[in-house]
Amino acid sequence: MQLQTSFEYNKLDQKDQTIVEYVWIGGHGGDLRSKARTIKGKVTSVDQLPRWNYDGSSTGQALTEKSEVDLVPVALFDDPFRGAPNKIVLCETQYADGTPTNTNFRSIARKLFSKENVEKHQPWFGIEQEYILTKRIGTQLDWPIGWTPGEFPGPQGMYYCGQGSKYVFGREISDAHYKACLNAGVQIYGTNAEVFPGQWEFQVGTSIGIDCADHLWIARFLLRRVAEYWGVDVTFEPKPFEKWNGSGGHTNYSTKETREDVDMKNILGMLDNLGKHHKTFFAMYGEGNEKRLSGNYETSSKDEFSWGVMSRKASVRIPQTTKDTGKGYFEDRRPAANLDPYIVTALIFSATCVEGKHIECFAKQYARFLEEKKHIE
Repeated sequence: MQLQTSFEYNKLDQKDQTIVEYVWIGGHGGDLRSKARTIKGKVTSVDQLPRWNYDGSSTGQALTEKSEVDLVPVALFDDPFRGAPNKIVLCETQYADGTPTNTNFRSIARKLFSKENVEKHQPWFGIEQEYILTKRIGTQLDWPIGWTPGEFPGPQGMYYCGQGSKYVFGREISDAHYKACLNAGVQIYGTNAEVFPGQWEFQVGTSIGIDCADHLWIARFLLRRVAEYWGVDVTFEPKPFEKWNGSGGHTNYSTKETREDVDMKNILGMLDNLGKHHKTFFAMYGEGNEKRLSGNYETSSKDEFSWGVMSRKASVRIPQTTKDTGKGYFEDRRPAANLDPYIVTALIFSATCVEGKHIECFAKQYARFLEEKKHIE
């Protein structure tokens, strides 16, 4: 199946009008929602787009009697599905009085990623997004594609970056998603088959400041939209099966200070600060992540902070090149696949460069989010 098969209508003249798909995060935290509207003329900037609203009572973010939630456009992308001149816009969500919804962690992150802070420290991020492709069996069971329903395939070993129909399931979806991201303008770095059969990874970055999180959310949106054409779903659950590798959201990070470091002095100071916040950060690094960070299956233990050169069993991996040159980047391997990238990137930046500012704000809002989520599930 080719991605363009269902797009015959894209050839029709739109009479100098643009379809813009507004995308936002719903009340569950990982549930991307979207709807489209017509804008006269070409759209080249978010400044051209009006605020909009949606029924928050249907997304678990508002009461029925006071249901409107506002959409505030923040990041613009090309639409690979409808084609040019159409657009996709990522939006923040807030109530009529300007208060952010509990899933709008971008509102805090942009305070940390201010123009001044970004110019001073030049934070670069790259996020490795793992995911598993699944197929619905009956009405209750979602099972990884390529697996015999209700059964398990052969042991791990041949699946990672593998080849052959016995080992690799869903390559056509991964490739279509890759192309869709490039067409949309997403800063996608690469992709590969992962250790778990039916599991894939794509990387977003290298991006500056808040851009990495914006691009990751749109990459997720595009992935689920692409998967629809094959009748396949996507799960970012950290640990769907015991005794199999889980799914992570490993976050690579460097700053002006680490890239110009000497003997890793700045890096070691940053690791010390990350260790001090380990418990607080872990609690916000993805729901269900405690099942994944067991100390086995290429993970660290959730109970303690650690770092090591080349180690995939440490909380933070120092690449050999960083160790050899005394400068460069490091990888926080603790975040789960269902991480909120605004939270993770902002927390790391805060702890390492901005004296821990707004960490408590994230923790309080995250607690409110979890409490509110109980009432919508």
